[in-house]
Amino acid sequence: MTSETQPGPPPEIRAALDAHTTMTLAYADADGPQACAVLYAVTGEGALVFVTSGSTRHGRALAADARVAFTAQRDGQDWTALTGIQGRGCCRRLTGEERAAAWRAYSARFPYVEQSERLRQAMERTDLWELRPDWLRLVDNGQGFGHKSEWTRTAPQGCDQDRR
Repeated sequence: MTSETQPGPPPEIRAALDAHTTMTLAYADADGPQACAVLYAVTGEGALVFVTSGSTRHGRALAADARVAFTAQRDGQDWTALTGIQGRGCCRRLTGEERAAAWRAYSARFPYVEQSERLRQAMERTDLWELRPDWLRLVDNGQGFGHKSEWTRTAPQGCDQDRR
């Protein structure tokens, strides 16, 4: 297992994040732990952006406690070539220019959103969130069973919703 501490994820971990489009987001609220699947795009800084309404269970939970865990992997993989990402980080709802910049990354990743007027309008009315990972693990059995590479943010930030 390799482990690195640097400002952004190393190229092999970034490539794995870029190779997938769906993450399973795990969070907890007063009713206990829960997980949901969301489509995501990766920004130039290595943050993951996703769309969800603040009225959903996970939207309400993220507004109250921004700390999450997540995985991203393709379905139907053979165990000998299994590749995926595990991670932890903090989420926050984006507004203003930050939302506009993240929306550009999201719509570039999912161009069909902009191609459907109805879908685009619906997405514009919902919240755009940023997940800023502070720990990532790439599991890549194609390099050998149980091969792992890890990355930790050099200066992990707390989950203050207003950080930057």
